[in-house]
Amino acid sequence: MFFKKRAPKNNQTIQLDLNRIPQHIAIIMDGNGRWAKAKGLPRIAGHQRGMDVVKTITIAASDLGVKALTLYAFSTENWKRPETEVSFLMKLPGRFFETFVPELIANNVKVEVMGYIDQLPTDTQKAVYDAIEQTKDNTGMTLNFALNYGGRAEIVSGVQKIAEQVKDGQIQPADIDDETIAESLMTAPLGEYRDPELLIRTSGEERISNFLLWQLAYSEMVFLQKHWPEMTAEELKKVIAIYQSRDRRFGGIAENKSDKK
Repeated sequence: MFFKKRAPKNNQTIQLDLNRIPQHIAIIMDGNGRWAKAKGLPRIAGHQRGMDVVKTITIAASDLGVKALTLYAFSTENWKRPETEVSFLMKLPGRFFETFVPELIANNVKVEVMGYIDQLPTDTQKAVYDAIEQTKDNTGMTLNFALNYGGRAEIVSGVQKIAEQVKDGQIQPADIDDETIAESLMTAPLGEYRDPELLIRTSGEERISNFLLWQLAYSEMVFLQKHWPEMTAEELKKVIAIYQSRDRRFGGIAENKSDKK
């Protein structure tokens, strides 16, 4: 199974094919709370550390030539967490962008945010829209946050949008195809990079947790034992090395294999 493959050991030089860097990487940033608990710290300390790691991984991905990096920051289910934790998480975007936007601009990184932003606190919305506005002219990698996002809700919203188009006579039911649906989803602004080639999940869980249900159809998945606060630029390279070791056939067969079936 693909998740049994191991990354290179720490003392090995990681050789990447820069022509085969995944153009869109999506990450489920799991384990902030567990990392903090293991260190005898409050959960919010894990989220604070996780924010610093986002900065590290963003710059590393940009430097490698990744075109889009989508980070699962807050799901539609995360509102069930303790009120104090949710309140802290809602303040994080403001703190994050206040310190990081100048560096994003310096690295030509553009910010996008997908999810039900209108349901967020006013201050959080302002932080999000300010960052989008301040980086809108950047032409490098897109840093795409999934904030108050859920994959099923996204599909429902997309279907509703298509239904309105049918109702208004803009399209016929028979015209609906993969492209119609893809254009109705929240990743549509990413254009040709809207479907991740690689999904990473940290902290040992091996599920996608209502994340990019349509877009992950042919994504390679790598599940790491490390918690998100332990991620480094070097660890990202190791995961990309695993990705590059895979034989991506998209339902076909490998023509250069001697054991064709």
